[in-house]
Amino acid sequence: MAAITLSGVVKSYGRVTAVHGIDLEIAHNEFVVLVGPSGCGKSTTLRMIAGLEEISGGEIRIGGRLVNDLPPRKRNISMVFQNYALYPHMTVRENLGFGLKIAGQPPAVVAERVAEAAAILGLAELLDRVPGELSGGQRQRVAMGRAIVRHPDAFLFDEPLSNLDAKLRGQMRAEIKKLHQKVETTVVYVTHDQVEAMTLADRIVVMRDGRIEQTGTPIEVFSHPVNTFVAGFIGSPPMNMLPARVSGGALRLADGTGIALPERLAGRAPEGAEVILGIRPDDLSPVGHGLIEAGQGAEVEMTVEIAEPLGMESLILSRLGGQEVQAKLYGPRFVAPGERLTFRIALDRAHLFDAATGRALEAG
Repeated sequence: MAAITLSGVVKSYGRVTAVHGIDLEIAHNEFVVLVGPSGCGKSTTLRMIAGLEEISGGEIRIGGRLVNDLPPRKRNISMVFQNYALYPHMTVRENLGFGLKIAGQPPAVVAERVAEAAAILGLAELLDRVPGELSGGQRQRVAMGRAIVRHPDAFLFDEPLSNLDAKLRGQMRAEIKKLHQKVETTVVYVTHDQVEAMTLADRIVVMRDGRIEQTGTPIEVFSHPVNTFVAGFIGSPPMNMLPARVSGGALRLADGTGIALPERLAGRAPEGAEVILGIRPDDLSPVGHGLIEAGQGAEVEMTVEIAEPLGMESLILSRLGGQEVQAKLYGPRFVAPGERLTFRIALDRAHLFDAATGRALEAG
């Protein structure tokens, strides 16, 4: 069983602390994604699990075994990097089997595991090619195959898709998901791309400034962000954040616009409280061209500043409460800049945050 446990793990570089005593339990065969902006400590955390960075404090266990002082080769993990790290003069077959060969595995075992990995990743017809003859997606599959042949306790992925174009990233996300279903092992995956996190993870770990802000399933983190940072980071386009004051049982925005206080959040913020109203673009749509039915939310009028057609939906930029907001229009309707429309807000899916702390004011 290859569970991974981090207990009070710290990483410091002199007087600068990059990771602040994080605790994390990763179950056997779980796919966990560490996500956050550049410099949040996610790659450093992954490298500490791999043994590529020494920890400054705390404990790391893999399969119940303390690995603090073990070198990477003794941790039985495989790591896939963003730059593939393939040997350019070797064939695909040789790249796949090189680690096993160096480890002293018999040629028959090497050949068997290379064939197994090639079959899983669709590389059988490419085994005699060199990396220079492969596409970016094929090279990434070879890098994953080199990890598979070792039969590791855990796969560690460090932003493996960042060098690929948008279409290939989508294809490779599916490849990695299939790989996890076929090769049952623990996966820890690092990315700054929240779309990757949402589509791949069993559980997301959102990090900021070397600390864990929230851990949960993709739906939990999306639907119940614990603070404004998580709310703004998870979701594309990001959540609209509108400063407001609780007044007379309603929310008063900065420009005086009044919006009903969501029923499920009634009583969570006292009269006069300064709050942030969070509304996702999908929950703010023109009347008749959104997913919010009549009677389900508040209505406001806004002037369209920019409309970005995306096929069967459009992203609309406007202003509400003195703040720029993004809304979603569904269907092939043309919207011109300057057009005044009535928008409906899905209050049952709105969020409230404390303006001073950024913490969510969730019911229950």
